[in-house]
Amino acid sequence: MTTLSFLWKLTWYRKGLFLWNALAWSLIYLAPIVPGLIMKQFFDMLTGHALYSFGIGALIAFLLLSALARVGFILFGFMTDVHFRFRLGGLLRRNLLKHVLKEPGARAIPGSSGEAISSFRDDVEQVEETVSWSADALGMMLFAAVSCFILIRIDAQMTLWVFLPLIIVVTVAQLSTAMLQKYRAASREATSRVTGAISEMFSTVQSVQVAGAEDRVIGRFKRLNAQRREAMLKDQLFTASLDSVFSNAVNLGTGLILLLAAEKMRGGGFTVGDFALFVYYLTFVTQFIQNFGKFMTYFKVSEVAKDRLLALLQGADPQRLTEHHPLYLRGELPEPEEPVRTKKDRLDVLEVHGLTYRYPETGRGIEGIGLRLERGSFTVITGRVGSGKTTLVRTLLGLLPKQAGEILWNGEPVTEPSEFFVPPRSAYTPQIPRLYSDTLENNILLGIRPEGERLRRAIRSAVLEEDLERLPQGLSTVIGPRGVKLSGGQAQRTAAARMFVRDAELLVFDDLSSALDVDTEWKLWERLEEQRQGAACLVISHRKAALMRADRIIVLKQGRVDAAGRLEELLETNEELQNLWHREE
Repeated sequence: MTTLSFLWKLTWYRKGLFLWNALAWSLIYLAPIVPGLIMKQFFDMLTGHALYSFGIGALIAFLLLSALARVGFILFGFMTDVHFRFRLGGLLRRNLLKHVLKEPGARAIPGSSGEAISSFRDDVEQVEETVSWSADALGMMLFAAVSCFILIRIDAQMTLWVFLPLIIVVTVAQLSTAMLQKYRAASREATSRVTGAISEMFSTVQSVQVAGAEDRVIGRFKRLNAQRREAMLKDQLFTASLDSVFSNAVNLGTGLILLLAAEKMRGGGFTVGDFALFVYYLTFVTQFIQNFGKFMTYFKVSEVAKDRLLALLQGADPQRLTEHHPLYLRGELPEPEEPVRTKKDRLDVLEVHGLTYRYPETGRGIEGIGLRLERGSFTVITGRVGSGKTTLVRTLLGLLPKQAGEILWNGEPVTEPSEFFVPPRSAYTPQIPRLYSDTLENNILLGIRPEGERLRRAIRSAVLEEDLERLPQGLSTVIGPRGVKLSGGQAQRTAAARMFVRDAELLVFDDLSSALDVDTEWKLWERLEEQRQGAACLVISHRKAALMRADRIIVLKQGRVDAAGRLEELLETNEELQNLWHREE
């Protein structure tokens, strides 16, 4: 996708609004044409060369009307520009976020979250700026065409000197493209590294303090900041140098025009009104040349922004970035629709053959995994730390992109696990659940609106009812980073209730009971057995309460299936499970 086609598709997202914006700014830039002609008429009238017989009062009235009209055009232009830019940025961010949420969760963005936020903010704003300036560029070109036509009719040679700096500006902009893009890309990359470091520091404060690594972390942050400062200084210095070239080229042209005008006025072929018109238009021609140079700079820099935004798509179709979608900026937001359960969603049997995923950085992961889950079964995956348990369920659910293997749902191949394993087919509780600064109820429901009885059952299944009674406002209590701090066990059970309320066919638990006491864990598994209504459970755990309840246990070792079967037989035949079992004693 070229930069031009990228910007064109965005522009056409709200073509009506863009056309109004372009019309407004065209009128803003064309407005000075009228006062210039009025000024020419005034001075020609004083010297006896006037073409029309308007009085002083009429000229002043025309001048005031033209000024008021320009003020009105500017107000209208700013309104259309703000609305257009807001929608443009909203569309880009909406499309990027949609893609990120559809990607396998563990690989949703190519870098750190700080780098992604930098692109969502800075690169989108750069694209907004460029498209916004395209309306200015259209207005500036119209002004140049009309003023050029008027000035050529007065004196073609003088007009040439007025517009000669434009040629210099365009030439310099084209010659500086590669260097400009290089400096801007380095500046954005350095900024992304700094924001990424900030994100990492905030998310690992406790680990840094425990390790006593504050000085090393701060030292690294200072080095990254110094690199960012140097990169941004180069970028801004080069941009300022270009602006200086543009301005000085205009000033040189202005001096030449004044010298030529004086000579022509002495010869009598150039009136005072003509001179006044040229001088008046010079101000706006100067602005035109400077702004046109700025637009060229924005256009070149927007290519860097576009490439960084496309990098977030990780090889997906570039057209996703410019797809047209509603933004719902007015009125009530549409309520999220709960997925409608169909006969095909019912799980009878889930089969996995040869499932493989290895992390590119380390080469570790899982290889050749096979398993079979039947409706109503309770399957436990166990193994030592680092054996691949979490990698297995993440790859199965599409949170990591499988590199090999086949997944069958009732005998039908699952081609896109990340889109398939969602409610009502599947629900998942990760090892470290994410809670938001919102009410407990909203953290559980996440947008759906089930009947009250279903929510009550989910809370009971998650053994949350006693905790709920102790919260100051019950389900309306705000939890998360800006609310009541839940314990690790409470957070896990809140995430479990979030999963239970969706009544999925496949329930996947990643070490759900790791922060629970023995009694609470037994209650959770017993209540789950009472209320899961035929759902299959896939549980990662090394706890005895889960292993004793399992219909089938899969033991992983170094990313492969070491053994599979019932607890009694594995305790007799499998050394790996024997070690895990005795560690729990």
